[in-house]
Amino acid sequence: MSVEILDGSTVRSFVEDEGAFNASVDGRFAALDADRDGLLTYAEMAGELMSLRVLEKHFGVDDAALRAEELGALYRGLFARFDRDGSGEVDRDEFRAEMREVLLAVANGLGFLPVQMVVEEGSFLKTAVDRELAQLAKAA
Repeated sequence: MSVEILDGSTVRSFVEDEGAFNASVDGRFAALDADRDGLLTYAEMAGELMSLRVLEKHFGVDDAALRAEELGALYRGLFARFDRDGSGEVDRDEFRAEMREVLLAVANGLGFLPVQMVVEEGSFLKTAVDRELAQLAKAA
């Protein structure tokens, strides 16, 4: 983890750079695709979805406080956002499309004022910051 300064334009610029965005998202997709069939099942994505700890981070509710059925329904709902055609599997295009929407929502939430935040190494936000810093270094 590292502390970085970013704003909405940092993330938006990363998403708009199709080459950088696709390379990063495709790398995450490949890492999740355990059987290397080019499709992600719920089982392959479950760990990643659960690592988001959506309830705890956004609503202050410990995931462990929910019944297993409720928690499962929450994460299946998140998976369904990725599985746009309802096939039960997520292909690379669906994964890219949902990640694009997620990151643009993050960019909109950040707004135009720079904020300092802790980001995980290898995360999309860290990749966006590193990309921006590399571009600034080139311009100098």
